[in-house]
Amino acid sequence: MEWANTIVQGILLGGLYAMFAAGLSLIFGIMRLVNIAHGDLIVLAAYVALLVTEALGINPLLSLVIVIPVMALFGYVLQRAILNPTLGDDLLPPLLVTFGLSIIIQNGLLELFTADSRKLNAGPIEIASIQIAQGISIGILPLIQFLVAIAIIGTLQILFYRTAIGRAFRATSDDQSTAQLMGLDNRHVFGLAMALSLAIVAVAGVFLAVRTNFDPSIGPARLIFGFEAVIIGGLGSMWGTLAGGIILGVSQAIGAQLDPGWNLLAGHLVFLFILAVRPQGLFPKVQ
Repeated sequence: MEWANTIVQGILLGGLYAMFAAGLSLIFGIMRLVNIAHGDLIVLAAYVALLVTEALGINPLLSLVIVIPVMALFGYVLQRAILNPTLGDDLLPPLLVTFGLSIIIQNGLLELFTADSRKLNAGPIEIASIQIAQGISIGILPLIQFLVAIAIIGTLQILFYRTAIGRAFRATSDDQSTAQLMGLDNRHVFGLAMALSLAIVAVAGVFLAVRTNFDPSIGPARLIFGFEAVIIGGLGSMWGTLAGGIILGVSQAIGAQLDPGWNLLAGHLVFLFILAVRPQGLFPKVQ
């Protein structure tokens, strides 16, 4: 039962990694933009939640009502003002700009909040759990986190294939020139895509801040987890992103069970193995 419990906890952790990856996959799929600052934006969302909870004295989960629109607005302005001018056939300019943005966010947070680690307190829900079998229990908060990840990915699927804005995203992704000829403003569409990505980042940042300690320097590690989940699942596949997050989470949980030092290493090794055996990922998007 101990191993079964380990796998269950790994699956639940995979929900958080899927949220890290969903916004990353969304932006790459629509704009072919590799956002190096993605992990730092997750940390930024955690600090925005910290400010909101301290100012209003509310539960961190309730702070999502404010953090999501704040991060979405920041994403739209960031895309329109800074990232749109860098987009083109060359992938290097946006890569360099987002790398610079990553450094700015890290140092800005360091200046404002110092290097001390913080954590948001969500109350009794953090330790509440449901026992489903002898030796196997599911934490309420990790379960909520996993269900939210499923809801986000399901909503993105509906948005992409059942709505007008989803058709605009797909048209712009397939052929920007033709999309413009059909009356779409690519700059606005890209701004909406980044706003949606950072809305997802806001949710991931709040759950990260409730789950564990955070400080200004942890962004790059979150970026790596997001990239690995995207690559494992397959580029362009949202449900594949969820599968990639689960595989990564289970790998880390099993590694930690074998030896605490293998926690992160096990996930990286599984990622490298899948990349070597199936470079396109396990569930790539069918063209």
